[in-house]
Amino acid sequence: MADPVKTMEGLQISALKDLKGTEKRDSLIAIEKKYQREWEEQRLFDVNAPSTAEIPLHSITAAELREKFPKFFGTIAFPYTNGRLHVGHAFSFSKVEFHAGFARMQGINVLWPQGYHCTGLPIKACADKLVKEVEMFGQEFQKYNEEEELGVEKVAAPAQREREDVTKFTAKKGKAAAKSVKMKYQFQIMRAMGIPIQQIHLFADPAYWLEYFPPLCKLDLSNFGSRIDWRRQFVTTDANPYFDAFVRWQMIRLKELDKIKFGRRHTIYSIKDGQPCMDHDRSEGEGVNPQLYVAIKMRVLEFTPTAQETLKGKLPDDANVFLVPATLRAETMYGQVACFVAPKITYGIYEAAPNEYYVMTERAARNMAHQEIFAEEGLIKKMTEIQGSDLIGTLVNAPLSFHKAGVRVLPMDTILETKGTGVVTCVPSDSPDDYATIIELVKKSDYYKINKEWAELQIIPIIKTPTSDLLAPALVKKMKISSPKDVKQLKEAKELAYKEGFYQGHMLVGDFKGEKVADAKPKVRAQLIEAGLAFEYAEPENRVVSRSGDECTVALMEQYYIDYGEESWRAVATEYVENKDGSGLNTYSSDARNAFLGVLDWLKQWACARTYGLGSKLPWAPEFLVESLSDSTIYMSYYTVAHYLHSDIFGREKGVGKIAPEQMVDEVWDYIFARTELTDDVLVKSRIPKDTLEAMRREFEYFYPLDLRASGKDLINNHLTFFLYNHIALFPREYWPKSIRVNGHLQLNGEKMSKSTGNFMTLDDVVKKFGADASRIALADAGDTIQDSNFVEDVANNTILRLHSLREWCEEMATSQELRAEMNDFEDALFDNEINALIQEARHHYEETNYKMALKSCFYDLINAKDIYRASCVAAGIPMNKALIFKYMRLQALSLTPIAPHWAEYIWLEILDESRTVQLARWPQVPDPDASLSAARAYVLTTQSNITSAESVQVKKLAKGKQANFDPKKPKRLTIFVTREFPKWQTECIELVKETWDSATKTQKCSDKELSGRVAKIGKVKEAMPFVQRLKKRLRDGEPASVVMERKLAFDESKTVAAVVPSLKRAAGLVKVDVLVVAEGSKTGTDLLHGGEVEVKSPIAELAVPGQPSFLFENIEA
Repeated sequence: MADPVKTMEGLQISALKDLKGTEKRDSLIAIEKKYQREWEEQRLFDVNAPSTAEIPLHSITAAELREKFPKFFGTIAFPYTNGRLHVGHAFSFSKVEFHAGFARMQGINVLWPQGYHCTGLPIKACADKLVKEVEMFGQEFQKYNEEEELGVEKVAAPAQREREDVTKFTAKKGKAAAKSVKMKYQFQIMRAMGIPIQQIHLFADPAYWLEYFPPLCKLDLSNFGSRIDWRRQFVTTDANPYFDAFVRWQMIRLKELDKIKFGRRHTIYSIKDGQPCMDHDRSEGEGVNPQLYVAIKMRVLEFTPTAQETLKGKLPDDANVFLVPATLRAETMYGQVACFVAPKITYGIYEAAPNEYYVMTERAARNMAHQEIFAEEGLIKKMTEIQGSDLIGTLVNAPLSFHKAGVRVLPMDTILETKGTGVVTCVPSDSPDDYATIIELVKKSDYYKINKEWAELQIIPIIKTPTSDLLAPALVKKMKISSPKDVKQLKEAKELAYKEGFYQGHMLVGDFKGEKVADAKPKVRAQLIEAGLAFEYAEPENRVVSRSGDECTVALMEQYYIDYGEESWRAVATEYVENKDGSGLNTYSSDARNAFLGVLDWLKQWACARTYGLGSKLPWAPEFLVESLSDSTIYMSYYTVAHYLHSDIFGREKGVGKIAPEQMVDEVWDYIFARTELTDDVLVKSRIPKDTLEAMRREFEYFYPLDLRASGKDLINNHLTFFLYNHIALFPREYWPKSIRVNGHLQLNGEKMSKSTGNFMTLDDVVKKFGADASRIALADAGDTIQDSNFVEDVANNTILRLHSLREWCEEMATSQELRAEMNDFEDALFDNEINALIQEARHHYEETNYKMALKSCFYDLINAKDIYRASCVAAGIPMNKALIFKYMRLQALSLTPIAPHWAEYIWLEILDESRTVQLARWPQVPDPDASLSAARAYVLTTQSNITSAESVQVKKLAKGKQANFDPKKPKRLTIFVTREFPKWQTECIELVKETWDSATKTQKCSDKELSGRVAKIGKVKEAMPFVQRLKKRLRDGEPASVVMERKLAFDESKTVAAVVPSLKRAAGLVKVDVLVVAEGSKTGTDLLHGGEVEVKSPIAELAVPGQPSFLFENIEA
């Protein structure tokens, strides 16, 4: 086959933002390539468990082994190999990559493997399309006439349907939501991916995809500088017989545990493909599940004359015709007063059973065709059509309704043909939409051409809620909804009505009177169905389109499914996610934990088999393939032994264990994964040496459990929750996952990534455009929360300049002869202390996996600290300290190693002349920062800023003619006023708060009126009262009273001011600087620099408080 790596090397990268000059970038990339080659040659990232020769298996427990030799095992959801990785993949990937880099620096054995997911429909569907296109257009598609057709067209985003069941958690976006580009032919998509036209026909063979894309994935991640143990890579499906054996074992054990069952269940189904259409098989509608309704059989008692004329001769004279509205609220059927249809919809009348016909939309009929609703499965027998407007006025029976004589069919313009059956039953007592429509029809009966009395049937209370027995009318009135056109308010009212009715409602009528609605709901539903007055009906919650282009329906099928949601299984999973005792799952945020709990609450049975696509055969039913989300739940355990099994991704060459695929019998997997102990039967049956089996068991017991699973938040709805369920079922609790870190979707330059708009970049694009380290820094800067993050090209571009400039500066400093040797106790001490503080701060953020904040500390802030130090030394007229500069360069390289390892490696080896790679270096140990030095540094920076501001204020006054005694262009003097005591009134206020505050209850002992009176006696009420309120707020917020009340500075202000004077004088171009220590009410001050008492005339002196000096600029004679 053609080498995909060489094929892709010459491609042009995306050009979202043009780079001006690439010399600096190219020089950075050159060193990245150099070190990537060296790391690979040194096999730096290959890691093994402690050998059984060194520490015999079970001579100590697995937990003791992990404690003695700490380890970290992290993974991401392996990518589907039908294209290149994009920058969104890289974003999730970076979370483990950065963690792995930091863990290595703590002396932890890091396992960071990568595999390739090939299971499912997408590759096979694309390959089959290419087979047809080659037949149509020739091997190189030379018969295709591009001028006759537009090759690329934008696809309108699917309309977001209103969520029907508001008690059910759903994610807002899924992967498929971002896939908005569509091309008419598959070969055009392949060409747009950069595949030469001469090679595209090769992809008509599904196996070729598996050969082509995994090497490109490895190339992209290697160019990114990833710390991956590539010995453990593999592809899924039966293309790898070892992984195939692993999946068969998993399925067999799940079935033995009664987790896999066989039965009839509703599932998303493609009529065209003839099989279920699961998440990974969809081009649109990922995460969409079947929505189960009850369809009410409203028998026609009397058609309108128009309808009778339309249907004459098209139905038997004695035909039983039913309108069949679909509802989620069977318990409200007692309150039916009408039935709605859309006047402009053309309805079909379909034969459901002999002499029984249903009125509904064609879409609903397609859904019912495979749900055992029609007499003949799969056959849609349409008798005739009728316009909705012709049905208006028809009299129908409403099951359970108090209006026994029947109710009328009325118009409702807001009914959608793409939702339900196109028929809606009317319950105005509990549906705000229905009530608003009924009121509108009564008001405008002439306009709608109906008899007014049809819409005036009595509205009877059927459910008691805290708000009202007639909840819908109450909400419509409260929210001032005036018509059905108030869509936004009605949507909100509907959700409120549904939730209050379901969770807090009690039945007022019927056989279940007095029961909670939540309890009565399924009983009423069952009663209707058993009486033949209704039937179950299901449809997709939203539009679903298969990879083959078929709009999917819901089918009731006999199939194998995993019984997620089974009560005892779910209870264990819920307890583990709740993590109340701290020994469960770490989700890093309450939002993520709540999302998992929401999915666990609604997730039910999941079809685990299909008949079309790529995958492993179901062991007991080989006509089926294991579904793509079912073979990817515990494959992380496979990573632990993959290198023992095979040395290539397909398992064509044996691994270090010299084991053949057929030797991997089920009992071997049980032993390796700590489910059983080793017996003679296993040794005989497998013919694998005992030492080899024990070595594989050691690999699993040591590296498991998985410490970190990183993924996009959209996978909580399926893969990540399946991942938890399967680990709980198949492994001892000791080996359940320790943490899952989900991230939001990644925007690009503040906009959603989209191929159709051109706002899209592959990982290869990004690395070629900005280099690996600049890309990694931009990804770290993008964000860490479950909310959407943002990769900004300007950040990456600016980082190139920062890295290049900092590297040049380090090179210059390494050979500089101008650095001094001795340390001083001001500039040097402050900088040294700030370095220590930032390194400790960065460590904390790395530990918390907050990489944006870690980057701020160890990159932006550390560089800024260096720049401030350099400027302060220049201002003071002294060289920088050599030892301190080398300490900075060393700590800058080490702290940035997890995120930007190539740049760090250059500094480490080429400038600091270390003998071993920075990838083997440890995180630096630094002293705890000195609080007094930190406070002094903050004071200096604030003072410098305030001096600049003070001068600006005086300049503005001069410009406005308000001040005539200062001209900044003339020689100038700065007087700094400092004071050692706070104003008397502040001290008295503090004493008052001490007296009146109860620290135990965090409350005030006296009334506000009494406090105000006592504050008034202190004087300066305008200043004093807000001051007291601020003190109280700090105390209420939990700040220690000792901190709030004892306002002592952590540093010597006088000493600090005196030390900073030389640099202030030089930096501000001052002829003279005086520092006066003043006291409240005094007319004189002490000259701090020269000694003696000085008369103080300026009122500015009164503004000084400890830690906040005041400043006066004056002109003087040069």
